[in-house]
Amino acid sequence: MIFQCTQKLFKELRCKPDDIATLTGLGSWHVNVLTIQRRKLVLFTHDQSLFSVVLPGMKRKDFEHIELHFGEALFKTLMLFDFEQAEIEKLLDLTHQYHYVKTSNRSVLGSMNEMAYQIEGYIIHDGGFETTDWGYLHCRINETPYKSIAYGYAWKDLKKALS
Repeated sequence: MIFQCTQKLFKELRCKPDDIATLTGLGSWHVNVLTIQRRKLVLFTHDQSLFSVVLPGMKRKDFEHIELHFGEALFKTLMLFDFEQAEIEKLLDLTHQYHYVKTSNRSVLGSMNEMAYQIEGYIIHDGGFETTDWGYLHCRINETPYKSIAYGYAWKDLKKALS
């Protein structure tokens, strides 16, 4: 699993980028930390499909085990979209080893910036951080058409990539 992290996230993780070539494919995700209503969220976006997972309410100690939190959130989000067990296992099998590298795709980062605005809007619309339905928020951001994937849906593109 390759996490292409922003500089803000590297500061939170307190680590330096790995010295491996940036890989693309099923296990490549861009990752950014957002601050909304004075709370930190981590946004993971799959490079190929723009399928996204949000980790809300991250605290300093949570960043030490970000891989575990990501795996749990990814599993729950895939279940929301009725992915088959074999598809979920195929993706989760990649989560046994992680590499942290610098971001490499400005198109994905641009889509993530748009998602950040949407996430903030959904949180405000839902009445704040405490009352936000995070499962429903995941559905909304993954059912939004994005130009960089030909106005397709992220969850459908991930399903295609897994098959």
